[in-house]
Amino acid sequence: MAQMPDRKIVLEDGQEYYGYSFGDVSDRVLEAVFNTSMTGYQEILSDPSYTDQAVVMTYPLIGNYGMAQDDYETDRPSVGAMIVREYCGEPSNFRSEESLGDVMKRWGICGIGGVDTRKLTRSIRDFGTRKALLTSADTPIEEALGILGSTDLPRDAVSRVSCKDTVASGSEDSRFHVAAIDCGMKKGILRCLASRGCRVTRVPWDTSAESIMALSPDGVFISNGPGDPADAQETIAAVRQLIGKVPVFGICLGHQIIALAMGARTYKLKYGHRGGNHPVRELSTGRICVTSQNHSYAVDADSLDGTPLRVTHLNILDGTVEGLECPEKMLMSVQYHPESSPGPRDSEDLFDSFIRMMEDSAHA
Repeated sequence: MAQMPDRKIVLEDGQEYYGYSFGDVSDRVLEAVFNTSMTGYQEILSDPSYTDQAVVMTYPLIGNYGMAQDDYETDRPSVGAMIVREYCGEPSNFRSEESLGDVMKRWGICGIGGVDTRKLTRSIRDFGTRKALLTSADTPIEEALGILGSTDLPRDAVSRVSCKDTVASGSEDSRFHVAAIDCGMKKGILRCLASRGCRVTRVPWDTSAESIMALSPDGVFISNGPGDPADAQETIAAVRQLIGKVPVFGICLGHQIIALAMGARTYKLKYGHRGGNHPVRELSTGRICVTSQNHSYAVDADSLDGTPLRVTHLNILDGTVEGLECPEKMLMSVQYHPESSPGPRDSEDLFDSFIRMMEDSAHA
């Protein structure tokens, strides 16, 4: 006898998608998004930028190579759910230490397999990201829509995923000292900075500019993170005071926060950019990089008029702003993830540009 679906996804416009549970089975209201990566589900699961989101994986087989301790991007995964076509609960890989489902169950992350992810992805692409209820297959549609209508998505995700205290890593003899504002920072970023001779002090998202400068950093890094950048007002205020005093490099949410701190605006994209296959053009060279991305918001290009920011990179697919700089203020940012976890690695040299900026500042 065929297995009957025991779970479903209900979108706020009434669409229903049925499937089978793995991981946690609690009811959750989340934002439904999709990711087009072909590999790296563990890095996606452990990326804090996916907090409060149900991630639809477009690659059809998920879980087949299991989970390895060395591949986590954070110690406490906070993604809301993973929705897949085919879930593999018996991984086959010499590095595997446990199954994806077991990890998700431990961290309270919902999973639904057997879903028509092609149809669901097309719906998100055509109509945009929407609230979704993950619930039992027998929940009446009227009840589900009532829950969706009465539930707001939280807006405090950055404060939940940021470190709570200052955390130092690396040797005191390191060539550079970087203060990293942790808005949901991935471990891959720490690895990229450490490999270039940087000692890193992570500070909470709401740390003041005065407290950051008291650390005597050679540069300030602003990390990726979840949600609307306009919700991180404390970070914006601190960055506004830091710009011009010390080299500053921001990625993803950090890129958006820099734009807001300099007087530009951001807006929400219809369905965002998520995956490891987004082409970006570097305007100064014409070079095309295939980038890893994960964000819902973008910088409004028109709002850059009147600011000292200059666009350095553009998304080839939709023309959105992918990079900014202001050399006079020792400032650079990109919308994508140059630490490339899980990949591709076309843009890691941006960390070298940050190093050169700190070198130039030290010699000035």
